[in-house]
Amino acid sequence: MATFEKAPTRSLTIWDWDPFREFEALRERMDEDLGRRLGSSQVVDAEFTPLADIEETDDAWVIEVELPGVDKHDLDVQLLGRRITITGERKEKARNGVLRRKTRVTGSFRYEVTLPDDVDSDKIDAKLVDGELTVRVPKTAPEQSRRIPITS
Repeated sequence: MATFEKAPTRSLTIWDWDPFREFEALRERMDEDLGRRLGSSQVVDAEFTPLADIEETDDAWVIEVELPGVDKHDLDVQLLGRRITITGERKEKARNGVLRRKTRVTGSFRYEVTLPDDVDSDKIDAKLVDGELTVRVPKTAPEQSRRIPITS
């Protein structure tokens, strides 16, 4: 008959348990499994959509997009009709040490929105300040009714 020895017990304190370590270990195992299924040892960042707010004022649409760490030379803002498309890339920064945890998204991004009103494409401006891209898209002036003279 087999005998089982009782493993030495150690009392755990609240300081020994780190739930984030367990979640991180689970995420790493899932990344490794996904990497094996894709035929690579590392999961590559895919295109992502940055967070954004759209505000309507009386005379314009204001789009604010969160882009921390993105240089203005890595951004492109285009207008086609009423559709605004913002694309770019958030690059991985150079590191001196070993990266132990990565939760920030890097890689290419794309944000698109179709505005409900006609816009004045000649007066659009975009500014990147402190990691926030603000695109101001003026509305076209509403057409005014005008009287047309009748000639004989």
